[in-house]
Amino acid sequence: MQPTPFTPWSWRDPALAGNAQPADADVVDEAGRIGVDLVGYKVEATDGHIGSIDKASYDVGNAHLVVDTGPWIFGSKVLLPAGTVQSVDHDERKVYVDRTKDQIKDSPEYDKETFETEGYRDQVGDYYAGNYRDYPR
Repeated sequence: MQPTPFTPWSWRDPALAGNAQPADADVVDEAGRIGVDLVGYKVEATDGHIGSIDKASYDVGNAHLVVDTGPWIFGSKVLLPAGTVQSVDHDERKVYVDRTKDQIKDSPEYDKETFETEGYRDQVGDYYAGNYRDYPR
């Protein structure tokens, strides 16, 4: 089965994904919207598996995933902006991102104490925007 093409917020509405989700997978955000909780989904880079989702934020204009890379890069966590998500496969519980393992490994270090600051988010945003300019697709 091909992964579902990514459209913003597609993981929030299981009907848009074309398959029903179990009731316990639903999550209600602060605005009262119901969607699918991506925590625990596996994350696939363009060149292979990189980890699993530890936390997901659905804030408009600030949506992101915190990915636990496990032993792959010494158990660290990385922050991936929602714009890096290429598709979501709810049947396989996988999220596909449009970056390589090396691009993700070289991203700014995730720090749970500062990741909500504007400076950190600017740094992450600049890094991932630079990937589009600097790496051929």
